[in-house]
Order: sequence, then C-alpha cells, then structure tokens
Amino acid sequence: MAEPADAADVFAPSSAAFVADPYPAYAELRARGPVHHYAPSDQYLVPRHADVAALLRDRRLGRTYLHRFRHEEFGRQAPPPAHEPFHVLNDHGLLDLEPPAHTRVRRLVAKAFTPRTVERLRPYVEGLADELVSGLVADGGGDLLARVAEPLPVAVIAELLGIPEGERAPLRPWSADICGMYELNPPEDTAARAVRASVEFSAYLRELIAARRARPGDDLLTHLIAAHEEGDRLSEQELVSTCALLLNAGHEATVNATVNGWYALFRHPEQLAALRAEPERLLPTAVEELLRYDTPLQLFERWVLDDIEIGGTVVPRGSEVAMLFGSANRDGAVFRDPDALDLGRAANPHISFSAGIHYCVGAALARVELAASLGALLRRAPGLRLAAEPERKPNFVIRGLRELLVAC
Repeated sequence: MAEPADAADVFAPSSAAFVADPYPAYAELRARGPVHHYAPSDQYLVPRHADVAALLRDRRLGRTYLHRFRHEEFGRQAPPPAHEPFHVLNDHGLLDLEPPAHTRVRRLVAKAFTPRTVERLRPYVEGLADELVSGLVADGGGDLLARVAEPLPVAVIAELLGIPEGERAPLRPWSADICGMYELNPPEDTAARAVRASVEFSAYLRELIAARRARPGDDLLTHLIAAHEEGDRLSEQELVSTCALLLNAGHEATVNATVNGWYALFRHPEQLAALRAEPERLLPTAVEELLRYDTPLQLFERWVLDDIEIGGTVVPRGSEVAMLFGSANRDGAVFRDPDALDLGRAANPHISFSAGIHYCVGAALARVELAASLGALLRRAPGLRLAAEPERKPNFVIRGLRELLVAC
C-alpha cells in the first residue's frame, strides 16, 4: 500500500498568505495525490471531491468515537479538564453526535426545517433583509458584515427558537468564541474564551428553557421541550447543546458566505454586472456558485473508527481525517473551469453543506437567507461598490472577513 504524501510544504494554515488564498495550494495537493499526512495536526488531508463526497457518507468514520471507544482504547488523550464546559456543550450537539443519538435528535430538529416551515419563514427573512439593506443605503454604505450579513441570520435563528429581541446581543460573540475551537491546534487563550462562552451560553439557555417551560410559545424551543417531556429521550444537556449548535451553525456559515460572496462579486465585475442585469434568472444559481467558489467552511474533520483505504493508502483506526471542502469545491474533475466564478453554472454539486447523515439540517433556510440578502442588495443598492480592501480573519477552517466596507 502507498505511503501518504507529506503536505507540510504546501498546506500552511497558520500562514496569512495561505489563508488569503489557499486555492493554489489545494490544486497542488489534488495533483500530488488523494491523501496527505499533515504532521503539525497529525491529520490525513483529503483534497479531491470524489473522495470527500464518499468519506462524508462512510460510516467507518465518525464525528466522535466515544460512542464506541474510550479515549485510551482509541489511542487518544482526554481533553484537559479545564476545557470540559466547551466539550460538554459541543459533544452533545447534533453535529458531534453519532447514531443512535444523532438519529433521535436530528428527527426532532428536522421538524423545524421542513419545506413548509422554511417557506413560512420566507416573508420574515425577506422583510428583514429589505429593512437592513434600506438602513445601509440610507447611510450611504458602511460595513456590510455588521449591518446586513450578521444581523439577518442571527435574528432568523433567534426568531425560530423564540429568543426575545432584547436578549440577542451576546449570541454572535458567544458563537465566535466557541467556533474558535474548531480551528487547527487552537491556542490556550482561544480555548479559554471558548470555555467562558460555553459556560455563559449554557447558563442563558437553561434559564430560557425554564422560562419556556413555564410559558410555552409557538417556537422550536417549546417543541423540543415538549418532545423531551413526552419521553422522546432528549436529555436536558442535548436540548441545551442543540439550541447552541443551531444558533452557532445557523448563522456562522451564512454570515461568512455573505461577505465572501460579495467580495468575490466585487473582484469579478463582469459577473456582478450580469447578475444585476438578470437577477431573477441568475439569483438561484448565483447562491450555489458563491457557496462553491469561496466556501465558509474549508475543512471538516472525522475520526477513523475502522481502518479505511483512500486511493491505495490505508488510514488506520484512531486517525483523524480532514476533508478539504474548499479544495473539493475547486476540483477540475467535477467542475468545469473550477477557478472561474460562473454565476450561471448549472451543474454544481458543491459540498459546502456537507453530505451524509451530517448534511446541514438548515441548508434550505440558509439558501433562503442568502438569496434574500443578495436580492435586497441588488434591488436597493444597484451601485453597491467596495469602499476599502478588506482584511481576512486569521482563521482557516471557518473562512471569513473582519469587515466589508461598501459604498452605495
């Protein structure tokens, strides 16, 4: 069997230059082979679309291994005790559960994201997008991230869960601090912020759950509580963790997809002009292409629960596989002219929402949000333009900008 190629000379997630534009490095990795070992994080990188798509559906891999092994059995160390609040919150959420717990929790959560429910939310989403964009236009521009990209998905998920408007301000900071732990080898100060946010977020959600038990509403949290109390075996911690995950994942990706998308449009004026000329025709495919072109989630990790073979390389049990979504979405074996932004691209099997049992449960709602904000900006700010070159966040796994200053 083949030995995995080494990636350290190409894959450099701690480098600002790499974070600014990782796509040439991805092309080199795809050309070199199907799997590469990256020693600094002791992970096997998988850059090709076909392999990533297959592994996302392979039940020999899991988001966790604790449903089958203890840490020692799996050859891994338990997390530091000081990090426990983060792991308690994170590990009981839908994203990090495996069957049968995952099946049970997802069934309950999926009821909130049926096509009918998402369609009922559409007028609220579109109305809020128009309101936010109108405010930006009235001021002649500003930070698109802070004025439109952030408040829209935060408000939508908070509305879905029934979080009062006056209590929503801490949600984005909590989310940002918690998501810092998803980066490769996060430093201890990042871990400390994630732990603090996990403690505060969990305490808030427990108070909200208690309030909703006393005064039920017509919202997802009330329905999840009802399922818990009717014996559907949703534990209180699963309830807290599921709400936190929906708030984090439900807006983090949409925020970054919005600003990444508009930055790509500004750098491709011919594509932006075509979209402005035919918004009704191009808007649906534009959303998909912007998600593909510069995906907000660049890497997704899985544990190898049983030995697997990837392109002739055996990856042993106990290893961690890092699937490079950003690379898979630029794979020329699947996408014609993959480095070109083509808003009319019809065949677009991107994997920005993952695949398999961990496919994003809120993908349909995210698409509604992205289309609503994009459409509102096209209608109400037809002359929208970049006011200053943006600075990228130093994060690699979750790809975004610090701000996106625009003029109307």
